[in-house]
Amino acid sequence: MANEEEKIATLDAEGLTLQSTSLWQITWRRLFRRRSAVVGMIILAILTFIALTAQWLAPYGFDEVLIGVEDVKARELPCIHLLGCPAEKPQHLAGIDGNVRDQFSRLLYGARLSLMVGFSTVTFAIIIGTALGALAGYFGGWWDNIIMRFMDVLLAFPSLLLAIAIVTVLGPGLINALLAIGIVSIPAYARVMRASVLTVREMEYVSATRALGGSNMQILFLRILPNALTPLIVQGTLGIASAILDAAALSFLGLGAQPPTPEWGSMLGAERNQVFTAPHLVFYPGFMIMLTVLSFNLIGDGLRDALDPRLAHSS
Repeated sequence: MANEEEKIATLDAEGLTLQSTSLWQITWRRLFRRRSAVVGMIILAILTFIALTAQWLAPYGFDEVLIGVEDVKARELPCIHLLGCPAEKPQHLAGIDGNVRDQFSRLLYGARLSLMVGFSTVTFAIIIGTALGALAGYFGGWWDNIIMRFMDVLLAFPSLLLAIAIVTVLGPGLINALLAIGIVSIPAYARVMRASVLTVREMEYVSATRALGGSNMQILFLRILPNALTPLIVQGTLGIASAILDAAALSFLGLGAQPPTPEWGSMLGAERNQVFTAPHLVFYPGFMIMLTVLSFNLIGDGLRDALDPRLAHSS
């Protein structure tokens, strides 16, 4: 019996290695054939570079107040020497905010925070959602009823309102905002994983592993989950964009990142009343949020097409 289990594990490992290698090679080839996905990856690469090098690219600290340091005033318009700004004036590419800080520097540091928000919340939601969805889909019965009815309760509330309620209970702050966004995102991943597991568990290779004496854990983790992750990858990529938007919305309302943290949503919220008198303070943070969300949406759409088996004959 022990020899049979070892043989099953060896065959599973070899089969999964070959299958995953060929799958990802085909996926990458298809992905790079889609111009929109390539554009999204280029934008994301630039944002990632900015996030990693913000402390060297930024001319000022994100909370450095320039009163008494330079002859500038609050909400001053951008000064770009190449566009005709006098050379004797200090250059501020995105202007000065209401607290007399260089907005360009804060935008660069904000890229680091926004990407961290997107990846951390989606990673948390995917781990919990995958575990719950896999258990519900594979074992069924009362496991399925309990888990999915709880997910239905969470889905009954608008995600942003539920996140606001959770942050209100836990208290304002970036960590609590991340936790709230992660919690409200779990049902989407759990439902996707459950549907994928229900499909994969009826495949012939799963039945063969079960007939050879494979345990439930072997079947679930070695045979079903690796073949059920494809829709979850696409959902996760698109979910990062939604998480960044939700975090920006919570910060806009004063429930997320607190001053002087350079978060684009909080920068928008702080200057929302200056949209006509100092529009640059609203435009630049909004543009950065739009650019980040756009990059993940383009990559997600490209991944969805690249992983679509109906397109296999055209690749």
